[in-house]
Amino acid sequence: MKKPFEIRWHGRGGQGAKTAALLFGNAAMATGKYIQAFPEYGPERMGAPVQAFNRLSDEPIHIHSGVKNPDVVVVLDETLMKTQPVTKGLGKDGILLVNTKSTTDEIISEYGLKGIKVYTVDASGISRETIGREIPNTPMLGAVVGVTSILDFDRFMKDVTEKLKAKFRDRPKVVEGNIKSIKRAYEEVV
Repeated sequence: MKKPFEIRWHGRGGQGAKTAALLFGNAAMATGKYIQAFPEYGPERMGAPVQAFNRLSDEPIHIHSGVKNPDVVVVLDETLMKTQPVTKGLGKDGILLVNTKSTTDEIISEYGLKGIKVYTVDASGISRETIGREIPNTPMLGAVVGVTSILDFDRFMKDVTEKLKAKFRDRPKVVEGNIKSIKRAYEEVV
């Protein structure tokens, strides 16, 4: 990895974009990579657009700003694609990963996306089935690892499982549901 690999997360307040970026960053750090994981938001309220960012590198990272030219854009809420410039700065070889019930071809056609790799997964549906409520952030973690292969999935899962167990130590069903959602999205992303 020559330059920092950059991910920009787009979501709405309450969907877990910040938490996803932090979990992804922690898992990358556990593999020995240098990382940055941080949100960008102000006094927004629940439901307002928010962004979070990751940078990963084999060398120390000296950039301290938001991600302007991401390698990957993760969209937790498809409706943001109509109101926010989610693909801004995404290069020709960039990856757009969208939480949607639509197919990849439908997303490409509807938003006129050409020259980038588009992947889709129904993270909201997966989270409803595995966690019991609509929180697309953890399934999207699995999808990101699946489409980028930047982290070893088994090592990633080990670290995320440990973090979730520590955070929800008195709620094993929450941990179990999140782990299932990550695995399903990893397998179902197209």
